[in-house]
Amino acid sequence: MRRQTTYISSGLKLLLSFLLFLGVAQAQAQVKGYADTTQIRIGEQILYTIEVEADSTALVLFPEGQSFGALEVVDSYPIDTTKLDVRQRLIKKYGLTQFDSGQYKLPSQRVMVGDKSYVTDSLRVSVQDVAVDTSKQQMFDIKPISLVERPPFDASGLLWALLVLLVLGGVAFLLVRRKKKKDAQKRQLPPYEEAMESLGMLDGQALLKTDKTKEYYSQLTEIVKRYLHREVDQHALESTSDELIERLRLLRHSGHIELDKHTIKKLDLLFKRADLVKFAKMRQEEGQARADRTTIEEVINETREALPEPTEEELLQDQAYRELLAKKKQRKQWIVGASLGVVALLLTAATYGALTGFDNLKDKVLGNAIRSMHEGQWYPSEYGTPAVVLQTPEVLYRVPDSLGGTQPNGIISNQFQYGSVDEFFVAVSTAVFPPSPDGEKQVDTEAVVERTINELEATGAINIIVKQESFSTENGITGIKAYGDFNFRKENGKILKEKMAYEFLFFEQNSGLQTVSVVYPKEDFYGLQVKQRIINSVELEVQDAAQKTKQP
Repeated sequence: MRRQTTYISSGLKLLLSFLLFLGVAQAQAQVKGYADTTQIRIGEQILYTIEVEADSTALVLFPEGQSFGALEVVDSYPIDTTKLDVRQRLIKKYGLTQFDSGQYKLPSQRVMVGDKSYVTDSLRVSVQDVAVDTSKQQMFDIKPISLVERPPFDASGLLWALLVLLVLGGVAFLLVRRKKKKDAQKRQLPPYEEAMESLGMLDGQALLKTDKTKEYYSQLTEIVKRYLHREVDQHALESTSDELIERLRLLRHSGHIELDKHTIKKLDLLFKRADLVKFAKMRQEEGQARADRTTIEEVINETREALPEPTEEELLQDQAYRELLAKKKQRKQWIVGASLGVVALLLTAATYGALTGFDNLKDKVLGNAIRSMHEGQWYPSEYGTPAVVLQTPEVLYRVPDSLGGTQPNGIISNQFQYGSVDEFFVAVSTAVFPPSPDGEKQVDTEAVVERTINELEATGAINIIVKQESFSTENGITGIKAYGDFNFRKENGKILKEKMAYEFLFFEQNSGLQTVSVVYPKEDFYGLQVKQRIINSVELEVQDAAQKTKQP
């Protein structure tokens, strides 16, 4: 009985273990991604499928949006679901395409099953050019590149510049005119000299001979009131004749001015006659008018003599005030001069930009490192073994990891470079492989191209467009040109707005490999010129058992 109980207990343990294993197996999801083909022609579609097998209660999220690298999503098909007892199979299909030939990488896709993440394998996709029937049309050689120094002159830019010049010139004229008026107002004569000059000007107008006595007396009383306003009473100009006479008497009695009472009486009588002429239209004889003019001059002279001498404190205050005015005037002159200088600078910049192009103006003001390379001194140099001779705006330096000699595996390698991939980069590398005992080929150029693209991707390049062309030189050196463009992601995760372009040349000869690499801003005019000049200057040292020559 005990033995039977033991057998039953063991059987229950085995059954529980089996059920636990079955539950774990059901909990594990299976995700795989595959394409119906990895070779298409331009414009054709790839049907990419992601298949997920998971528990029926699990939430599955498939990739959405542009997560397929350089390949474009044409169609995103509905999810096909199949029930398998307690599990389910989900199939999601995408239609992908590319309209430019080259080698593309379809990156791994991330699928969320519940709270777990699964990743599919990446694929390499080849997009081929569409074959063209050349039997029905004549083919011509590729025309050489024509370099354009600058776009043709645009007259509209000059017209806008002239309009800006006219507006700024008008503003400057108004500012200068306003300043002259203010300066004229400030250049006022002292009170006594102003009064004497005004009397002289009144004598020269001949108002009495033309029977304009009202205007004559108006100017005469205005002259004396202005003098008294500046020297004796600050309310003289706005006061009536009687009010002014009364204040002069009060000033005399208070001792503020030592003016004789006969002088005040003469001025009072003159004001009364002037009021009769101005307001009662009384006609005054020329002799009396000239006598009144002499009286005004006497009143001004007597008032001047009656004025008290300024105290030392008043003189100091006046001197400080004059110094303050001088400083303000000098400060305004500096401001006006600086403003005119800025306006002149802006006018010069606008004219220069309209005549030579505003991109050229920006390069001159802000600087353009690649343009400086293009217009600066170039250096022809020879690098590595077998040698690569080329001209560069800067001498390339040897990479520290480059041995420059025979390695343990018998390979002789050298690498030289300058710059950075996110701005401008040029590199030359060479390698000589030992002869193979069985005579097999030592260099796999296609593998070298693949490795170089991967190294470019490792530096931060993303969305890489890859195009390849095969060619051979007259001396039988076969080569591959890889070119295209990419976006660059910095270490902080920021992606540069400007795309970068690249061109890699791979030359294979006997047991040697020579590589020339140039990376430059895609939309930069001078970057393209620098790249083209470097590529056109390349010469190769041809390795031969009998001789060494240089192949342009």
